[in-house]
Amino acid sequence: MTKKEIAEGTIHKVPADLQKVLESKSGVLAKWNDLTPLARNEWICWITIVKKPETRENHIAR
Repeated sequence: MTKKEIAEGTIHKVPADLQKVLESKSGVLAKWNDLTPLARNEWICWITIVKKPETRENHIAR
């Protein structure tokens, strides 16, 4: 199985839980990689800045 390339943000790395979703959902990875690095960075921040695990899961699901 080949590893799919996942583009990072400008500063932040893609966390493992988000990476898992990006690799598993059809079409989502292409949309993610089409975002600008700054936009990807903002998404990563929005996902990781929350305090509750259930909120983080909700953000990743979106």
